Amino acid sequence: MILGGAMAIFEGIAAIAKDDLFIATRHYVFEFSLAGWGWVHLILGVALVIAGCAVLSGALWARFFGVSVAGLGAIANFLWVPYYPLWALTLVAVNVFVVWALCTGMHREADAERQAS
Repeated sequence: MILGGAMAIFEGIAAIAKDDLFIATRHYVFEFSLAGWGWVHLILGVALVIAGCAVLSGALWARFFGVSVAGLGAIANFLWVPYYPLWALTLVAVNVFVVWALCTGMHREADAERQAS
């Protein structure tokens, strides 16, 4: 999650700086300015890094927060596909994997507590 957050931070910084790396699309349904999308990715990236550090501490609230932020990150990167397709699809996959991993971990802990009782 921390790595995915760092990648989103770099994506956001590049978009805010109006890097020539991104494609300018026309007639896209979710048209924000490139800087607007950059701020979205930068904020989500910082939230992902914070959630990743909190998950390492073992807090249960951090898992729920991580699932929420990673889900929002996956949606934001899906909407980002027309601007930079390969990077966006990579981050969608990373965020979906994070959601899966966090949910699977919660399921295993619940089973372990049920068997201990």
